[in-house]
Amino acid sequence: MPDSIDALRARVNQFVEERDWAQFHSPKNLAMAMIVEAAEVVEHFQWMTEADSRQLAADTREQVGQELADTFVYLMRIAEVCGIDLIAATNAKIALNAQKYPVEKCKGSNDKYTKYQ
Repeated sequence: MPDSIDALRARVNQFVEERDWAQFHSPKNLAMAMIVEAAEVVEHFQWMTEADSRQLAADTREQVGQELADTFVYLMRIAEVCGIDLIAATNAKIALNAQKYPVEKCKGSNDKYTKYQ
């Protein structure tokens, strides 16, 4: 099994190619599919308390994992189709967020960054 993002991306791309599914993988379609899968993640937590959501039963954890995997696959496919390096984009976004949310101003707070400007 792949144990790196590049190897996993290659496996997903091979899976798609073997089934001739790339023809259906427009950014629009992939984004919509990803949101559907993300909603399926949310569905598992919908009526839980905060405490319950932190202590999932084994079967629920497995189901959530499957939905997260579906969401992740669609995210990787969108990035692939759009030519976006997810690692580079994520590193850039973390750097931007570090500027928006300086530790000394926002540690322990969930306020939006506009409050710190």
